[in-house]
Amino acid sequence: MPGIQQFDTTMQLLQKTLDLRAKNQEIIGANIANAETPGYTAQSFSFEEELQSALTQSGMRPVATQPNHIPLAPTSLDQVTGTVSVTKDTAGIGDQNTVSVDQEMIKLSQNAILYETAVTMLNKKLSQIKYAANGGA
Repeated sequence: MPGIQQFDTTMQLLQKTLDLRAKNQEIIGANIANAETPGYTAQSFSFEEELQSALTQSGMRPVATQPNHIPLAPTSLDQVTGTVSVTKDTAGIGDQNTVSVDQEMIKLSQNAILYETAVTMLNKKLSQIKYAANGGA
């Protein structure tokens, strides 16, 4: 959604949440698609803590004085990208595929519900703006 920055933080947060949830959906889908692939390593995507950190950053923030410094935490929503991690096979037996279809289906359902919730909230926010722009009519 280009131009969303002109609105409030809530809309920016919802936009970022939708983008990150879509990325999570892709990763979960790839895991499910590769459930029968020997040696496939399941991936998981997390972004909630990073998003929370970007929202709560206030006051004194660490500043990178050199361009090659490693950032300690995201200081804006634009910097939140999430983290992809892999699940290693610890059993050492079988085809070494680490996908649990049951767990992935649960993640898929949770992610879909949270995505739809963010869409609903964004729609309500846009409805409020439309209502205000129409003079309350």
